[in-house]
This record gives sequence, structure tokens and C-alpha cells, in this order.
Amino acid sequence: MRITLATYLSLDGVMQGPGRPTEDPSGGFEHGGWQFPYADEELGTFSEQWFAEADAFLLGRRTYEIFAAFWPTVTEADDVIATSLNALPKYVVSTTLDRAEWHNTTIIRTDVLEKVAELRERPGRELQIHGSGALARTLLDHGMIDELRLWTYPVVLGSGMRLFEPGRTATAMRLVESRTTGSGCVVSVYRPAGKPTYGDFAQEG
Repeated sequence: MRITLATYLSLDGVMQGPGRPTEDPSGGFEHGGWQFPYADEELGTFSEQWFAEADAFLLGRRTYEIFAAFWPTVTEADDVIATSLNALPKYVVSTTLDRAEWHNTTIIRTDVLEKVAELRERPGRELQIHGSGALARTLLDHGMIDELRLWTYPVVLGSGMRLFEPGRTATAMRLVESRTTGSGCVVSVYRPAGKPTYGDFAQEG
């Protein structure tokens, strides 16, 4: 399976608490629910298209708990996102989670990179990460994410947890797809393209 990451970002790169005010107030974050004003039909359409490609999910503890509190309550058979999340295998990375009651969940407590590498080698389509900032940053730094699906919204927040914080491993990205929604969100799909290359404009000519 290839590992894909999908996450929502503000223009200044914040990924924290997009869904509702109480979603993730850690660190004194006061902008929870910032994505809501930009939600439109295309958000649902694009999300369903990608969720339909999943064969399993890999989540950090905070994202897992947010999902587990909501998606099991959605029981409509034609809801692609709920059907996928509720039925397919879920792997949650956590050293503190005592138990996981959501159907078909496995807790990964130790040797995270090794166990994720083993999952990546299994046959299938996509092992999907949604949100899960700390986990995503670790896997990005180790070159273990095959595709990034970034939803960038036209809002600047000024504070909050970012996907690309200082100290990340330098990596070039190749843009393979870009779409714009009616609300002004830019959906960009990137694939890692090795180490960055450098040049000097002063040496041209």
C-alpha cells in the first residue's frame, strides 16, 4: 500500500482544529472551526473520491479520538467516508492509549517506523493518514509518505500547530494535481521528489 496524507491548512500553514471550536484547543489555540465557513459541495465530493481509495487508515491519537467520537454514529449506507472509516482496518499510533474500542482498530505502541514500513509493504491501494500532525511530520522526515493532499484555505490564523514546522527534513515536491473550489480552497496533490536542488541566478549568462 502506498501511504497518503490528507490535511487541511490555512494560508500560513496551520492544521490545528479545523472542524469545530472545541476540536483541539491545546496550546491555547483559539481558532477552532476555521474551516467551516469555506465548506462547500466540492469538499464532500473530493473527500469521498479519496476515501473510496483507502484500504486502511493510519492515525495519531488525537485525530483517532476525534474520528472515533463521531464517525461510528454515522450509519447511512451511502456515506462513503463513514462506511470506509467504520469498516476498514485502523492503526492508531499512541504510547498512552489504553484501549481502542472502535471496530477493527490496532494500537501501535512501539517501533513505529518499522511497523509502518511493514504496513506499507502489504498489498493494497492506500494506507491513508488524515490530519495526525505529529505522526505525519515524523513519517515525512523519514521519507515514508508517498503522496500529500493539501487543502489550503484563504485564511491566515497567526498561531497554531503547523504541518511544516522549522526543522523538517529538506524535501523537493512535485505537483501532480491542483484544483480550486468555489469557496477559494486550493487542493494540491504533491509527491516527494528527492532532495532539493539549488542554483544561483547571479551565475546565469
